[in-house]
Amino acid sequence: MHHYTQTVFSPRRFFVRRVALRIVAAFALLWGVLFPCALQAGSRSPDKAAEQEWIAATVRFAVEQTDRMLQSLDPAATPTQYPRTTDKNGRLTTVGMHEWTSGFFPGVLWYLYELSGDDALKSHAEAWTQTLEPLKTYTATHDLGFMLYNSFGHRRRLAAGDTAAVDAVLWQGARSLASRFNDTVQSLKSWQGGRSWHGSQWAFPVIIDNMMNLELLMWAARNAPGTDEADRFRHIAAAHAGTTIKNHLRPDYSCYHVVDYDPATGRVREKGTAQGWSDQSTWARGQAWGIYGFTMMFRETGDRAYLETAERMAGFFLTHPRLPDDKIPYWDFNAGQPGYTPVWPDRTPALPLPPDRFPVAQYRDASAGAILAAALFELYTYTGNEVFRAAATDILHRLASDDYRATPGENAGFLLKHGVGSIPHGSEIDVPLIYADYYFLEALLRYKKLLERRTPQRGDEEWS
Repeated sequence: MHHYTQTVFSPRRFFVRRVALRIVAAFALLWGVLFPCALQAGSRSPDKAAEQEWIAATVRFAVEQTDRMLQSLDPAATPTQYPRTTDKNGRLTTVGMHEWTSGFFPGVLWYLYELSGDDALKSHAEAWTQTLEPLKTYTATHDLGFMLYNSFGHRRRLAAGDTAAVDAVLWQGARSLASRFNDTVQSLKSWQGGRSWHGSQWAFPVIIDNMMNLELLMWAARNAPGTDEADRFRHIAAAHAGTTIKNHLRPDYSCYHVVDYDPATGRVREKGTAQGWSDQSTWARGQAWGIYGFTMMFRETGDRAYLETAERMAGFFLTHPRLPDDKIPYWDFNAGQPGYTPVWPDRTPALPLPPDRFPVAQYRDASAGAILAAALFELYTYTGNEVFRAAATDILHRLASDDYRATPGENAGFLLKHGVGSIPHGSEIDVPLIYADYYFLEALLRYKKLLERRTPQRGDEEWS
């Protein structure tokens, strides 16, 4: 049998080759700044009973909101149109299965079933999940992890009985995702072309978001019915993660959103942004994707280079001078700052901003906060750094406050307010977002498990 032994970028060798001053600076950031905070955070222990009751009350709210959303969906379009956000009049808007967010609503239903034990929600989750099965052969997107693992992955964990049919969907989905891998670039292609804000045509764009889809490949590597295929999936995930470390990360462990490659040579053609403020700025949700993705890769591989990357990216996020006190970030850390000049205002029509709200740079992104909280709870379990647990707990409570949580019966059934899709594209500004709700519930579930002293192990599907 042929095993994939092709030399790929090694995260560990990369770190060894880092300039010494950069390593010292990174450790100074984490231990000189975070460690004193950890001592302070460690002195605070939450009232376990009170926190568990708060979680239960939050789950009751979420179930009631989601029941209202289910009732509002058009039966003729259910379940083939998947909740995404709201329109300018606050009405629910949906998307088809081929949009990258289609798997989040089934995932919300699975998380709510897991949190509540409500069998009606399980039935809804199974029905909505099943409609996504045709995506297993869809090769025109990198987002099959979001679409299939966030739906069928939870079904496999939570639905009793024979898993063969679910496994077949996930395996084929992994094969479809793997088809986007380029051996020269050593990465999975993200978008099907497109252009930068400077007008250049992308040849092989790779976005930081794609770290999230590696979880589907790592599941398949553990469960694939053939050694060669398992090796291939593992190789692709590790190669993509290594290439991301090499080319997406800056010396301070902030990240670029988009890196475009020459598919024939693997050379980097351009680094920039699509949804952030400027090419050199740090888009908050992208930074959160990276923290989550590298934490997950450590869970799946045990390679401490991924853990170090996640820690340092988290250090950048949590110690940034523009992170608000409540830790719900502005949509971009550098929006409106001197030295960060966006190109997109010249190419974007007048932004549909709510009147008398505030300058574009001041919008918060609840989705970035929710993703970060979910990631930090897991990162805490591997590091023991109380800063991560305390920050995740603070973010979770803040998202559940009146400032970010929907008023019961409003917000079209979504749980959270104040998300940002893409300000440069004039899309989904200060609205609810289905993926914000998904990661909010994931963070809530992870917090519940930590209170119950349940922590993840290598390949632990309970935490995936």
